[in-house]
Amino acid sequence: MKLIPAILCGGAGSRLWPVSREQHPKPFIRLADGQSLLQKAFLRGAALPNVTEIMTVTNRELFFKTRDDFDAVNLTGIPASYILEPFGRNTTAAIAAAVRSAQKTYGDDAFMLVLAADHLIDNQHAFADAVDTALGLAAQGHLVTFGITPDRPETGYGYIESQGNAVLRFVEKPSLEKAQAYLASGHFLWNSGMFCFRINTMLTAMAEFCPDILAAVDACIAKSGTVQSGGVTGFELDAASFANVPEKSIDYAVMEKASSIAVVPCDIGWSDIGSWTAMAGLISPDAQGNAIEGQALLEDVENCYIRSDQRIIGAIGINNLVIVDTPDALLVADKSRAQDVKNLYAELKRRGNDVYKFHRTVHRPWGTYTVLDEGTGFKIKHIEVKPGQSLSLQMHHHRSEHWVVVSGMAKVVNGDKEMFVRVNESTFIPAGNKHRLENPGTLNLVMIEVQSGQYLGEDDIVRFDDVYGRTKWN
Repeated sequence: MKLIPAILCGGAGSRLWPVSREQHPKPFIRLADGQSLLQKAFLRGAALPNVTEIMTVTNRELFFKTRDDFDAVNLTGIPASYILEPFGRNTTAAIAAAVRSAQKTYGDDAFMLVLAADHLIDNQHAFADAVDTALGLAAQGHLVTFGITPDRPETGYGYIESQGNAVLRFVEKPSLEKAQAYLASGHFLWNSGMFCFRINTMLTAMAEFCPDILAAVDACIAKSGTVQSGGVTGFELDAASFANVPEKSIDYAVMEKASSIAVVPCDIGWSDIGSWTAMAGLISPDAQGNAIEGQALLEDVENCYIRSDQRIIGAIGINNLVIVDTPDALLVADKSRAQDVKNLYAELKRRGNDVYKFHRTVHRPWGTYTVLDEGTGFKIKHIEVKPGQSLSLQMHHHRSEHWVVVSGMAKVVNGDKEMFVRVNESTFIPAGNKHRLENPGTLNLVMIEVQSGQYLGEDDIVRFDDVYGRTKWN
């Protein structure tokens, strides 16, 4: 039996702003043990028997970040593959692309386990047992979902009414009154969004219930190709044809229509970490019910969640609040309104404010940059380039750049010149000049970059050559 865990790494995680951003979404949030939710999903799948590779469907902009996260925890060297979406088209499109990829490599009789990148499961042993049960049902021709035994009347989850392994119906997110009735009945489970099936079983169901989506994904795959990065290959879906794929969740497209559906009831310590109150539940509270991550000075504070990565938070005489501090954004919310944080995210996006999209420190395949200061006509960045890595050969229409090396040595292309720039040396790059930065050394290259110009947006980049395959992303 061949098993391919497929991790779906999509969604913005807007209810966890300001830590979750479009280019640093919820799966990349680090928990108290230092691991991200995405890394935990990878390890969860890799620990199962008969796993041949870990497949991940993610946005192409997150490819390198995902690769780096996996490399940090993939100590056994299990193969990892990537399907890169130009934008999200919901779960049916993502699963169809993953299934076609697995079919091409492993054939119709392989099994796929669909996992979310942003869920937390505390009990790996119980999870492995649930997967084993699901594989047995999938071998009998069922499409299998995992139902979580509820411990409270939750209105934020969909439900599955079940009898044993039989699915009676799927239920939308209920009112509190209905959720209380579901809990009391003992016949309802939370819909976890995880699935297990044989490849040909899912393809047959898609051909029957959502043939338009399957055909559109197939047409997209035919026009798509690969991108290479550091010896890792991603399969990049063609943007123009992927835009033609109808958007629909796998529940609506297939699971609620098919007759051969089974559910595995399980108690695996599952949470989708859907809000800051859920995140607070992962922290052992103090005697006043406060969950603290970082440094805080508190006086007469009760039942609050406070998180700060850098600054000390001082609080006096408050209760039942969420306070989340980042270098460029601060969230203060009543715990009862934690679900509404997504409204702030949406408003920032509507206004075109990049605080919904980027942190001050941005990860790139070659390293990181941190915005230190910016104002009218200027921006100052701290740049770190990993050993042996290089930025693309690029040009900017609207800005000039002045590079000062702080640590290490830079190999620089500046117009028609190639030079080495050492500590305390600098080079000036006028707007319109082709240029490239490379770290030829064995230690991190650290630089200060001063940009000047009328427009300093990150989209003012024209790439001519790039070792990470990003020239077609211009």
